[in-house]
Formats: sequence, structure tokens, C-alpha cells
Amino acid sequence: MNRLATLLIMVLVFTSCASRKKLLTQQRYDEVIERCVKSLIKDPGDEESARQLDQAYRLANERDLSRIKYLKEEGNPNNYDEMFSLYSALKYRQERVRPVNPLHFDGRTVSLPYTDYDAEMITAKKSAAEYFYNNGKRLMAENTKEGYRTAWYQLTKARDYSGGAYPDLDQMIVEARRKGISRALIEIENRTQFRLPPDFIGNVLSFNTDYLRQEWVEYYLTDRDQSIDFDYLIQVNLLYIDISPDRVTEKDQHVTKEVDDGFQYVLDARGNVMKDSAGNDIKIKKTKTISCSLIESIQEKSVSLRGEVEFMMLNPDKRLLKKEPIGAESRFTFTSARAIGDVKALSEEQLKKIQTKPVPFPTDFEMIGRCTETLSNAVRDVVYRNKHLIK
Repeated sequence: MNRLATLLIMVLVFTSCASRKKLLTQQRYDEVIERCVKSLIKDPGDEESARQLDQAYRLANERDLSRIKYLKEEGNPNNYDEMFSLYSALKYRQERVRPVNPLHFDGRTVSLPYTDYDAEMITAKKSAAEYFYNNGKRLMAENTKEGYRTAWYQLTKARDYSGGAYPDLDQMIVEARRKGISRALIEIENRTQFRLPPDFIGNVLSFNTDYLRQEWVEYYLTDRDQSIDFDYLIQVNLLYIDISPDRVTEKDQHVTKEVDDGFQYVLDARGNVMKDSAGNDIKIKKTKTISCSLIESIQEKSVSLRGEVEFMMLNPDKRLLKKEPIGAESRFTFTSARAIGDVKALSEEQLKKIQTKPVPFPTDFEMIGRCTETLSNAVRDVVYRNKHLIK
């Protein structure tokens, strides 16, 4: 058992070392550092982990410092953001190896170098804040949606780096956000010959717009705030409403049934009542056929709405982006029944049917109202399919 445990440990150690070597060849140095530090904390005498940590640490620092040198020589003010990230990585790496530094392997002690990067980080941070602030200001001056959106990202970075150095920064961020948002109004216009129920439009536009959510787009279902300048209009034009007349169709069913009808005596050839072995009169059951007509009345009425959805840009130029058809239907059906004849011929189910009496037909208003949910779902789906038009 002990030999098996030892063998398993050796396999795990070998696998771990092989996997770290693969990470080294892939230049994934920080992953190697993380694994080696964990191994050395558990086993300070693990020389292979110490050796690989030394190699990964030096290669990672060499790569990052080389990149910083290039960025400095390039002289692009946009580079300060990356430089700060690289200095932060160098500093974090130093803090991560501190618990296992110095390293011991191959009979020697190796101290991993430590450098104070704070001054460089402060310089890079201030320079990055200045760049993002000035660039954000420049982008806002372009007075375009894209300019405001990019400015918002840059100004939020400037806020992260500046630590309150720019008093007007928060106000600029709010303004960039407000002016960068596209606002779309969804409305319904009735172009049919019918007067709609008072709450029809409100009910159709009562769907939740969360599923339409985009970072820089807001949807409005009512135009209550007259101060909003909308960038897009999604107009649902109702063009036709077809309401069928009230229809009643009847279906007849003739039902028959054999039922008991008393009894009769059995007579012999002379016409006398026959007796059984006990001397009793012999008699048999009599049946008769009863019938009933079941008349089912089917009341039907239907409504069909047809229209189109127009996606229009309003700002900066008014133009039609797309037009898509839309529709909704609803059907009223009610079945009642009456019986003519002997209802004893009917089954339990048929007896239940004749308890149902005709009902008043829905009014045209009510039929249109029945389409509310279907039309609401149709509008929602059309807008969702075309939300890429709203930018």
C-alpha cells in the first residue's frame, strides 16, 4: 500500500512538472509562477518548483520590461494605460513570490530581484488620466453619438486614474452618457375604419422592454416626456381590421336507444300462460326503441388585424430603415345544444351538452380587444428581430 501511494505521488509530481514546462513553452509565465508558489508553500524543499519559478519570473519580467521600453520609445500618449497595467503586473508578481523568496535549488540560494515601481506607476497613471481626459473632451466636441460613447469610456478611465484631479470630470461623464444614448419611441397609429377600444393601444404596448436592452439604446412605449428628442421611431401602422359577421351553424344527430317496457307472459299453442317447474307464470321483459334529435348550435365570429411596422431614423436625418408586415387574429367559438324527443335516449355527455345555452356574440369592440395579447407579442417579436437597426 505504501509503495502504491509513493508511486501515485511520483506520478502526480511528474505530471505537474510536465504541465508547467508546457506552460513555459507557451509563455504563460504567470500561470507557472502561481503553480510554483503554491507548491513551494506546501513543500519549501521542492527544487524543481524553485527552478521553474526562477525561470518563469525572470522571463515574465523581461517580457514586460521590454514592452514598456518599446511603449516609452514610441511616445504615443495612448500607451500610458498599457504601461500602467504592465507596471501593476510587475508589482503584483513581486508580491506573489515574496513568501517563497529566496529560492533554493542545485545547492545554491537565489534571491529574486525586487524593484520599486511606484514612481513609474504614478507617472503612468497621471499621464493616462491626462490623455483620457483630453481625448474624451475632444471626442465630445465632435457632437456625434459614437463620439460621446467613446468619450464616456475614456472619461471613466480618466476618473479611475485621476483620483479627483479634474473637478468637471463627473459632470462630463454624465453628459457623455446622456448624449451618447439613442432613444427609440414605439407607437401605434390606427389607419383602419374602426374606432379602437380606449385601452387597446396601451395594452398592446404593455410588454416588458428588458429583453431589448442594449448598452446605448433606450426604448419608450409612450411619448409622455415631450422634452425627449427621439433618434428612432418604430411605428406600428394598423391598416386593416376584418371582422366576420355573427355565424351560427347547426349539426343534427339522431339518437336511438332500446329501453325496458314492462313484461309479457309466454303463451302456449292454445293461448294459455305457460308455467315453469315451480308452477309460476313464465314472463319475459319487453323493450321499446326511443329516439331523440340532438341539435348542436355552433356560434362563430373572427377578427383579423393587418398592418406594418416601420423602423425610421429621425436623427440626424429622417429616413425609413425598414418596413415589415405584422398581423394578429382571434376567433370566438361557442357550442350549445337542444334536444327534440325523448332525452332518455341521450348519453351522459349529450345530456351535459343540452344544459349549455347560447350566449350573446362578442361586440366588434370586444373582438378587437381579443387580439391585444397576440398583437402585443407580434410587435415585441418584430422589434426584437430588428433591434440591430437601432444603434
